[in-house]
Amino acid sequence: MLVAGTAMSLIAPIAAQASDSMNHDGMNSYSSSERNSQRIDSKTFFNQVNEELATLEGSVDGLQAQQYDFEAGSFSDTTTLDGKAVMWVGAIDNADEINAAGNAQSVQTGYTYTMNLNTSFNGDDNLYVRLKGGENGNQWGDKETYHIETKDTTSAFNVDKIWYSWKVTDDVTAFVGPKIENYYMYITPSIYQPGVLKSMKLGGNSNFGASTDVGFGFKYENESGFGFASNIVSKDADGPDGMLGKQDQNKWDTQIAYTTDNWHVSATLSDAQNWTAHDYNATTRGAALGGDGGVASTDTTGYALRAYWRPDNSGTSTPEVSVGYDTKNRR
Repeated sequence: MLVAGTAMSLIAPIAAQASDSMNHDGMNSYSSSERNSQRIDSKTFFNQVNEELATLEGSVDGLQAQQYDFEAGSFSDTTTLDGKAVMWVGAIDNADEINAAGNAQSVQTGYTYTMNLNTSFNGDDNLYVRLKGGENGNQWGDKETYHIETKDTTSAFNVDKIWYSWKVTDDVTAFVGPKIENYYMYITPSIYQPGVLKSMKLGGNSNFGASTDVGFGFKYENESGFGFASNIVSKDADGPDGMLGKQDQNKWDTQIAYTTDNWHVSATLSDAQNWTAHDYNATTRGAALGGDGGVASTDTTGYALRAYWRPDNSGTSTPEVSVGYDTKNRR
């Protein structure tokens, strides 16, 4: 069909000229120019078509390659994602006596859905984002009986944690983020694994934990086992009182540690300004530091000691041991 179309386009001008009066000078000029020009035949046409098709095919291949590159990077080949869904039904024995809110001992349900995203831009850094949402009965979210998976957002899916960490040197890691807790910036002080209660999370750190808010810090760990960490978290960094102001609720923790393959010891100093919720995982005496049920703003100084020992081969009859001691005083 391409050949026929081309032939018709060549015949049409000739037929039009045949219908006009004969012009010998024009014919002689045409014959002379034709002898001096390249002859147009079917071979010339097919060569030209093949060249154009080859050029077009190359352009298509290039577009497909660009499309594949876009699809590969549209999410990110440096981002990993994992998630989990938890659903439960149950009751807490004597919940009406344990919980300050007086929740009745009743069968309640709950669920959470969590997504964790970790992105590295150069191999020595990490942007961590946790998305989480859920809904549950009140007794699962009270401080005294806080289930480790609990997150009541009335089924809204929110950014629950977000921070960025990077290697300053081989031994120093820095942290900064709008939603981070200080114990994520610690040198891990325990081998105790999280249980069903949040008070056991992250090796018993939560007694000195802070609310998820704006924070920054660093930790230093060398090959010999020595470590040092310091961090601060502010509750009012995005509020009217401002970050680190006189009315800001903030917590500054500093930790020194020594860790080997089999054992660890560490001490942490915690300085809190206008801090609330002193009753979280605390004794009655500790909760009284805050007054008004342990939730009034108070300046406190606290100390935390941690240690653990484990045998060379875990899972034997020799137990792993992890211990801790905390104390806090009002300033």
